[in-house]
Amino acid sequence: MEVSVEQEINQIQMGKPHVVILGAGASRAAFQNGDKNGVRLPLMDDFADVLGLNDLLSQAGIDFETVNFEKIYDQLHQNEAHREIRKELEKVIHNYFSRLEIIDEPTIYDHLLLSLRGKDVVATFNWDPFLLQAYRRNAQKFKLPQLLFLHGNVGVGYCEKDKVSGINGNRCSKCGCVFTPSKLLYPVAEKNYHLSGFISSQWEDLSQYLKSAFMITIFGYGAPQSDVSAIDLMKSAWGNVNQREMEQAEIIDRRSEDDLCNTWEPFIHTHHYETHSSFYDSWIANHPRRTGEAYINQYWNAQFIDNNPIPKEFAFPELWAWFDQLKQVEEQH
Repeated sequence: MEVSVEQEINQIQMGKPHVVILGAGASRAAFQNGDKNGVRLPLMDDFADVLGLNDLLSQAGIDFETVNFEKIYDQLHQNEAHREIRKELEKVIHNYFSRLEIIDEPTIYDHLLLSLRGKDVVATFNWDPFLLQAYRRNAQKFKLPQLLFLHGNVGVGYCEKDKVSGINGNRCSKCGCVFTPSKLLYPVAEKNYHLSGFISSQWEDLSQYLKSAFMITIFGYGAPQSDVSAIDLMKSAWGNVNQREMEQAEIIDRRSEDDLCNTWEPFIHTHHYETHSSFYDSWIANHPRRTGEAYINQYWNAQFIDNNPIPKEFAFPELWAWFDQLKQVEEQH
């Protein structure tokens, strides 16, 4: 009735996806000291201060000290007189996030991507390029999960004509045109994701993944009121929670368990959830590339399982060598 680490490593049973949703709290947790050059990462509540937008917002007469940034943008969008200020704001934000560089050492994002397989997906609300940068330096070694950018990203571009996305600045593989940078900002009152071909495609893909997922992990995403449209789309894809009695929800966040359960109640069936304050306490970090197999062993087969935690202190050569034992089993299947 017990499954050893070696047995878990040698199992390949789960074909359904593990869906991971990332919010700003995930990037803040992964880069507590900022980027490679010490550039700080903002949250929506300190956004104006971190990006130095106070003078610009003062010109529009907006109280930037007490208002969530997405509500600030909504005010600017509703007033045509602030059109030029809004354009300048969008330019500053895009430039700020575009210059962020991932640190040289392995990060939480590297560990996250290496710990999931190609059948899985990481969907992020974040504009920063860290997830994409982590992906690019690990993808040549391992088959990694799919990436979705639900609010656009400074590292991603799109060809509207051919419906092709890629690295911002590169060219479309079909028509040869340079990709158009993905849109980042949407007014709170009218987040019309369907009006953007790229954003619409990302949400359509997420919907399909959610419908078939065996587990959803929500990391650092607080489901703010300004994201009502986004939450509704996810709820619709997840479906009636009473019909998801075997699926598991996992939430990585520093907020209290009661608060998290209230926020994510539509995704939780009775006691089928876990909350963690650290990524390294999660299923992903303790059962890398085998979250589905560990899930089957514990919840379907009622077996005891041992953890196989990521060696988080390893540098890249040692880290890749450690994950290679998992990769070899996957290639045999």
